[in-house]
Amino acid sequence: MLKTLSTLIITLFLFTAAKAQQQPDSTLKKSPIKTITDKQYTLLITGEYLFDDINQAALLNHYPMPGDALKFKKELSLSPNQVTKLTPIATELHRKRVEMGNFIVTNETTLDKLLKKGTDNGSIIFYANRSGLYYGELRNAILQACVSTGNLLSPGQVSKLETLINH
Repeated sequence: MLKTLSTLIITLFLFTAAKAQQQPDSTLKKSPIKTITDKQYTLLITGEYLFDDINQAALLNHYPMPGDALKFKKELSLSPNQVTKLTPIATELHRKRVEMGNFIVTNETTLDKLLKKGTDNGSIIFYANRSGLYYGELRNAILQACVSTGNLLSPGQVSKLETLINH
């Protein structure tokens, strides 16, 4: 009986703790689109969402994200010259990510509205292809920034950065 009661109390405690962790994040903005979660929407408009490892091709080929290099500048012993060159790359990439994120949200909102009210094949083709252009432009900006970052770092710095990120 005591064992059953203690198991019940522990289960109740764990359930309550899990429920408390499910509280909505007050920093998330409400997504106006059914297909994009509040979290994805917030990350898109703030330039943080990367769409299923869109940078993976660069990372697997040892071209790191500029923000990661700057984040670990002390550990990598980046020179002032490297920091001076990496900073505008990271800044421009963030600007581009915000820009494309807003374009993607606008385009997805339009698709959602068209499909809600009924539409034609031409409109679907146009906006679906437009989505591809935005994702492609975002991917290009990310990969270009990664290549530029990789070219500014020594092979040893890239290797150390990969180790830091993976731990």
